[in-house]
Amino acid sequence: MKLYIGNKNYSTWSLRAWLLIERYKLNFEEVPLKLETEAFYQALSGLSPTHKVPLLVDGDLVVWESLAICEYINDVYLSGEAWPSCPKLRARARALSAEMHSGFLALRAEMPMNIRAKRCVQLSAAAQKDLARIGQIWDEQLGEFAAQGGWLFGSWSIVDAMFAPVAIRFMTYGVELGPRVKAYMDKVAACPAMQKWYADALLEKDIVPSDEAGVPCQ
Repeated sequence: MKLYIGNKNYSTWSLRAWLLIERYKLNFEEVPLKLETEAFYQALSGLSPTHKVPLLVDGDLVVWESLAICEYINDVYLSGEAWPSCPKLRARARALSAEMHSGFLALRAEMPMNIRAKRCVQLSAAAQKDLARIGQIWDEQLGEFAAQGGWLFGSWSIVDAMFAPVAIRFMTYGVELGPRVKAYMDKVAACPAMQKWYADALLEKDIVPSDEAGVPCQ
């Protein structure tokens, strides 16, 4: 099984799929590609119809979309363990994951993931709305499940993988949404798989100008 990913400092979608596979200690080959380079597109040519990462190759199967990769890994390798076991909670977890997957476009554009930096940005009203909604999701979920493990549904699940890059963004841009959310962000950062990703990101030297938003914080 191979997982093609982009720069660890910047590639949020790569992180989501990688985090699930790494957290469950599955055997896979990591294929790193440098974003916005000719070599990136050459490597994906003939493999991915979208020429984007993450891209999973498992035997003769190719999956080119992050949430689909997570669903496939969960079904084939984890016996469904990476979603809540309760059907009602599983439906809610999938809804929140899909909301993250398809929404929050302003926040994504104005606060790109940048692990190596501490940046200050002026957010638009649309991004502020996105930020408030994410804060609401986290606060409600943590209020319900904090005593059961501290993840968004108590035990770690795909929904935590989907929101992990947002927690990193909030650290980069100094977003504060209250003590409960801060505790969750700290939990995300302390996750051993996340620490491994962080360490690799800090060693990277490449700069993707489009992901260097804002100005350095004083």
